[in-house]
Amino acid sequence: MSVNAQNAQHISVLLQEVIHALMSEENKNSQNPWFLDGTLGLAGHSKTLLTEFQKLNIKAQLCGLDRDPQALSRATENLQDFQEQIHLFESDYASYEQILPQINNPLFNGILLDLGVSSLQLDVAERGFSYHKEGPLNMRMDMGYLQQKEAKPHSETAYSFVNKADFNTIKHVIDEYGEDPQAGKIARAIVDKRQEKPIENTKELADIIYYAYPAKWRATARNHPATRTFQAIRMYVNDELGQLNRFLDTIIHHVAPRGIIAIITFHSLEDRIVKQKFKEWATDCICPPHLPQCVCNHKKIAEILTKKPILPNKEECLLNPRASSAKLRIAQKVG
Repeated sequence: MSVNAQNAQHISVLLQEVIHALMSEENKNSQNPWFLDGTLGLAGHSKTLLTEFQKLNIKAQLCGLDRDPQALSRATENLQDFQEQIHLFESDYASYEQILPQINNPLFNGILLDLGVSSLQLDVAERGFSYHKEGPLNMRMDMGYLQQKEAKPHSETAYSFVNKADFNTIKHVIDEYGEDPQAGKIARAIVDKRQEKPIENTKELADIIYYAYPAKWRATARNHPATRTFQAIRMYVNDELGQLNRFLDTIIHHVAPRGIIAIITFHSLEDRIVKQKFKEWATDCICPPHLPQCVCNHKKIAEILTKKPILPNKEECLLNPRASSAKLRIAQKVG
């Protein structure tokens, strides 16, 4: 682990709100509650959760997943006081079902996803996530190799995407995931520039995007013009929306009755997916409205505990500006 990675800090977003939700009355009355943290990171949420249960003389069990080996190493250190209670795996959260047989297939009393990118990834230049720091064009949460040449969707690095994908694909990704109105101009600038030589690092890419923006837009932009494009490429190469959809399609079947599902999103597309899935869980019939009678036989399997998402307060946003776009939605499986 590099020195920068060792020193990187991460502030857990909406910490108290998450802990309050997961420490439901049902869970506090359980003798052996199980929790799944699918995006473990540096284990800020999970360490606090285990500590609070310890105060109640309850040894909660934690299954923690992260596809970033650096994060997993740091999390292991941070959770060393709970060695008998933790079960940590290097895995993306969408692959959680492959892990379950190793921990005897528990039903989880609480589920947590804290989506998006962590400070450990943003603050280390070698990871290539940030336009503020010059580094290789990687952006893989699992630290995929920059040397990978094949431009395969969701297995490539940012380098292979930027240098291999065609104009239409680049434009679509920036427009879909970054929601940037300048997607076409940015994609054209990237394709034109790489004709001269491959785009090698984050600074080169950020500069290309900066000058692709019209001068008036640059002058009035609240954020760096590269913000949305970097987000879009990161989401694409890590298949972040696909991961979320696959996880939500099955996770409710591995939750104990009255179990809690808490999900923090940082992007409108992520939040929309969570909102729609929660609504589906909380609805008896999900047939198209035009059908005269129900044929889906779908039954309500969860209650939505947050009609509107919980947002960080002003104090948290001042202390941690990266929290400003966070939204927390909570559901509870029916008994």
